[in-house]
Amino acid sequence: MAMNPMQQMLANAQRMQRELQKAHAALAEKEFHVSKGGMVELTMLGDRSVKELVIDKDALDPENAEMLSDTIALALNEALEAIGKEYDEIEERITGKTGLF
Repeated sequence: MAMNPMQQMLANAQRMQRELQKAHAALAEKEFHVSKGGMVELTMLGDRSVKELVIDKDALDPENAEMLSDTIALALNEALEAIGKEYDEIEERITGKTGLF
């Protein structure tokens, strides 16, 4: 029995939603690594949680506080940007558009 156009559209939307959920679940577990000048090493997961932050002991000198703070912020922003880019690529690949769901 052939589906009418509305049923076909609904079936396609449900298939895309399942594919998106599967891809987003895989992204949530993926690790993103960023290293900044040997001072800071950051590992974030695709769900935007920090898995590990390693700070070089020499960077903990009080005179380096501002530079260390800036370096951590740079590492976080770089990792978040990489995660966002991959998320958008998933959306584009599955739906043909970014930010659809």
